[in-house]
Amino acid sequence: MSFLYKRELLSCGDVAVINCSHQCNVLLLDDPNFRNYRNGGKYKYFGGFFRSLPAKIVVPASGYWNVVLDLGGRSATVRHSIGFLRA
Repeated sequence: MSFLYKRELLSCGDVAVINCSHQCNVLLLDDPNFRNYRNGGKYKYFGGFFRSLPAKIVVPASGYWNVVLDLGGRSATVRHSIGFLRA
């Protein structure tokens, strides 16, 4: 599985802002769902496939969140940044 990620303690209403040099799937996952994602199980997420970036995803609840850039099973050299706007 080819992906890049960043884990961060976020508050409800914060916004994850993701830039990437390639279109990709951008997923916002809590820790249990990130674990399932990494293990190939079923998981729930916020976000989706973004053709135009930056992607902005509002954090639905306070806690630790993982922002994942999923490259669709491919490996690639990408320029990316993951930042946060605090509520």
